[in-house]
Amino acid sequence: MSAAEIERMNAVLVSQRAAFTAAMPEALSVRRDRIDRAVALLVDHQHAFAKAVSADFGHRSTEQTLMTDIMPSVGALKHAKKHFEAWSRNEKRKAMFPLGLIGAKAEVRWQPKGVVGVIAPWNFPVGMVMVPMAGILAAGNRAMIKPSEFTERVAEVFAEVVPKYFAEEEMAVFTGGVEVGSAFSKLAFDHLIFTGATGVGKHIMRAAADNLVPVTLELGGKSPTFVGRSADKKQAGERIAMGKMMNAGQICLAPDYLMVPAEQEQDVIAGVVSGVSAMYPKLLANDDYTSVVNGRNFERLKGYLDDAKAKGAELIEVNPAGEDFTASNGNKMPLTILRGVNDDMKVMQEEIFGPILPVMTYDSIDQAIDYVNDHDRPLGLYYFGKDKAEEEKVLTRTISGGVTVNDVLFHNAMEDLPFGGVGPSGMGNYHGHDGFKTFSHPRAVYRQSGMDVAKLSGFKPPYGKQTAATLKRELKK
Repeated sequence: MSAAEIERMNAVLVSQRAAFTAAMPEALSVRRDRIDRAVALLVDHQHAFAKAVSADFGHRSTEQTLMTDIMPSVGALKHAKKHFEAWSRNEKRKAMFPLGLIGAKAEVRWQPKGVVGVIAPWNFPVGMVMVPMAGILAAGNRAMIKPSEFTERVAEVFAEVVPKYFAEEEMAVFTGGVEVGSAFSKLAFDHLIFTGATGVGKHIMRAAADNLVPVTLELGGKSPTFVGRSADKKQAGERIAMGKMMNAGQICLAPDYLMVPAEQEQDVIAGVVSGVSAMYPKLLANDDYTSVVNGRNFERLKGYLDDAKAKGAELIEVNPAGEDFTASNGNKMPLTILRGVNDDMKVMQEEIFGPILPVMTYDSIDQAIDYVNDHDRPLGLYYFGKDKAEEEKVLTRTISGGVTVNDVLFHNAMEDLPFGGVGPSGMGNYHGHDGFKTFSHPRAVYRQSGMDVAKLSGFKPPYGKQTAATLKRELKK
């Protein structure tokens, strides 16, 4: 990476912050206009983005990109546009007793932070830029974007179209590889949001720490799926299959592994197989089925399968049309269900991010809960079943970023719910009002009354009777 490129990033950061400062306080109408322009950018260039995504992946259908990248982004922006004025209002708070009785007032003002850096992943390369952009723009910030180098065609589209809708002082795009991303992460932003792998997230946080940049990390991990004894196995199988096969499992919230009752394992597996076969009667020539993004990830996934087989797992390939994947020149991969897995296998140690589904069995739901609690807290957690007591036990005895009950993924689609992880699966939240608050600074404002409160309360030296009276009143059990 050249010194000129680093200089340009720093120059844009300086110009964005200067423009932000000069515009304070910016009218809400300006925020609304930026949201409208962001929606127009997506709608006007939806097919260009879809074509670029497919080229970067080797194949992904236009419909999927429109459904999973463009539509959620437009929805998030429209939701923010509808509500951001209410979110922006000052919030009255209570002044502590007895200050409120003598005229003191307290409030919170939601101020934009300034310039927000966005580092996006490759799996949803449009949506993971533009969904958080809803909160960023609604809060009144400027944005600098670093798309993933693994989806370089999408990055090129962003670099081409963003300047048509936004001045560089409002929104700017920087493309390039690891060196560009590394330099970008070291910039002195007012906030930085990163979506990607946990390992990379650690590097991002270290880089941000040098400038004390607050970070939102949307990571991933191994999202467990509990199938209770009371669950409708056919329905659960269909819904698990949908979530695991969408984007070929390349979703941070994909059901990573199943926890099923030992005596119902075959029924659950049959439900998943049936669900896959109904959606994808064939895979290789099926436009609806996405390719693994590149050869490196394809080989990583094959390595998981080879390792699991060598360590005793049973591999069940879900290949409804009996197609020969070895004859394919692409990176499409069928779903492989794994039985008999254990923690010695790589597939149970790392986030899968692909069409592989391990199945673990339990005798009691407590056993399954204990297993999940013994591992990193996941981004998503799923429970299937009709037993409300068991459902509540799973919800109250586990911790995860979010939960969907009797389906998978859908809590992420709810714009009025916070989205974020816990510890290794991330920190901070966005979506809807929570995103607005993440990208805003809650500024405390206190207005003192005309009375000498410090003297009346005994805070002002010389300390004496009023001090003693205040301490006696406050320091009691």
